[in-house]
Amino acid sequence: MFSKKMEKALNDQINAELFSSYLYLSMAAYFTRKNLPGFAHWMNIQSQEENAHGMIFFNFVNERGGNIELQAIEKPAFEWNGPIEVFEEVLKHEQKVTSLINNLVNIAIEEKDHATNNKLQWFIAEQVEEEANATEILEQLKIVEGKGQGLLLLDRELKTRIFVNPITQAV
Repeated sequence: MFSKKMEKALNDQINAELFSSYLYLSMAAYFTRKNLPGFAHWMNIQSQEENAHGMIFFNFVNERGGNIELQAIEKPAFEWNGPIEVFEEVLKHEQKVTSLINNLVNIAIEEKDHATNNKLQWFIAEQVEEEANATEILEQLKIVEGKGQGLLLLDRELKTRIFVNPITQAV
């Protein structure tokens, strides 16, 4: 069983993960409008992954006998000034999620909740990967100045991303 503080923080994290899914879905729609199907595909997969992260937290709270309290999901942005701005927001958002996960770890340690702390270690490693992926794409976009043949080549590369369900990985 969780402390009330830990339970509330985990419910807040479920909301944050579902918002992330919603944000990336909005970005996928933006890229579809801009005729960049590879970027749209990458964002669709990112949305699925974030939804799965929310479900990992959802399932964990249920497994531990906690109470799920779903909250309203904030409306995401839907318009940007090009791919560079989108990926600047992706990186900023992933850094925010990292801080949220780190805060969960701090609460778990403070509450002496070893099971939750153990579960969160997978998310710590996942956030390193998330930030690295966003940084890599952002830096590549900056090299090609977010336009031209370089943008089209990157769009083609991003179209090859395959969804790997994190629920099967988060042991």
